[in-house]
Amino acid sequence: MSYVIGGRPVADRLAVEMPSFVRQVLAEIVERVPAYRQLPAEELSGDIARVTEHALRAFAAVLGSGQLPSEEELRFLRESAARRAEEGVPIDVVLTAYHVGIQVVWEALVPQARPEEVGDVLRLNALALRYLQLVTPVVSAGYLDERQTMFDDERSARHTLLAELLAGTREASGPHVVLALHVPPHPDELLDGVDAVIAARRKLRRLRTELERHSREPVLSSLTPDGGIALLPGEDERVDRIVADVARAAGVPLTVAAVAAPPSGIAAAAGLAREVLDVAVRAGEPGVYRLTDVLLEYQLSRPSAALEPLAAVVAPLSGELVQTLEVYLRRGSRRPAATELHVHPNTVDYRLRRVAELTGLDPTRIEHVTLLAAALAARRARP
Repeated sequence: MSYVIGGRPVADRLAVEMPSFVRQVLAEIVERVPAYRQLPAEELSGDIARVTEHALRAFAAVLGSGQLPSEEELRFLRESAARRAEEGVPIDVVLTAYHVGIQVVWEALVPQARPEEVGDVLRLNALALRYLQLVTPVVSAGYLDERQTMFDDERSARHTLLAELLAGTREASGPHVVLALHVPPHPDELLDGVDAVIAARRKLRRLRTELERHSREPVLSSLTPDGGIALLPGEDERVDRIVADVARAAGVPLTVAAVAAPPSGIAAAAGLAREVLDVAVRAGEPGVYRLTDVLLEYQLSRPSAALEPLAAVVAPLSGELVQTLEVYLRRGSRRPAATELHVHPNTVDYRLRRVAELTGLDPTRIEHVTLLAAALAARRARP
């Protein structure tokens, strides 16, 4: 079926005026899509121009025959989209080019239509829509398949690099901060009727995205919805703010151990970060921890003959008394402790007297505070 507009078969006009149509399409694409203005001139006049001409000739063949593109033509379009993906051209830019091409042809031809050619115009419009309906998913599939291949290759390379750094067989390109993360469940993961796996993956995706946002370089990581290891390029000074942003994006309070590492010290820093995280998680308070924040607890978590006798000091205390003692020692006064515990200050006094009776150590006496604090730390450090 031949479509006639302005007294001439559309396919014939496209074939004769092809160079002009290619120039118009390229000019319109560059005008409408900013990303195309950033392409090298040789690419626009070379590969992009050739693909545009090929696509227009394929469309002209469709108009001449009334038949949609063959498998061979679709394969060419798919491979072209894969090359755009390899070059990093965004997919919306690639798809826009096809729609702009059809629109340029349409706007050039339709104003010349005669009254008796209205039927051809309507049939041409329907065919153009079917053409785009067929081409769009083919081009998208070619583009996304290539991007997935590139992503898989990049992810594999990242995992290999991370494994070598953590094994100590490779040196990093610069200083890093090793983050060991403990990630609790998001509230959505605990709701009845909600797929916990999907909720956990969404949480992890938000966490990773926010980590990447804070770094100009790739953030190497091995993370699950429960936590893991991440290598943040750079120095330590931004870590607290970054972790706060990541926790906000993930929607959960994070417990993170941060250890600065020189290029050759990633493996050792990762081992230390995991140990500090273990101590920090036992402390029960989310936040960012460095070794200096948990020196006593960390030391007591090492194998020692003194650990059990030290923990035994507070062994006679009930959970309620242990909690009261911990809060009192942290707050340093009975009234703030009572406020945090939601009890009367007299209740705190009574419990502290019970601690003194059961342990022989008075929490209100400065000379006993250090030993009680150490005993509590030893209690937390025990397996």
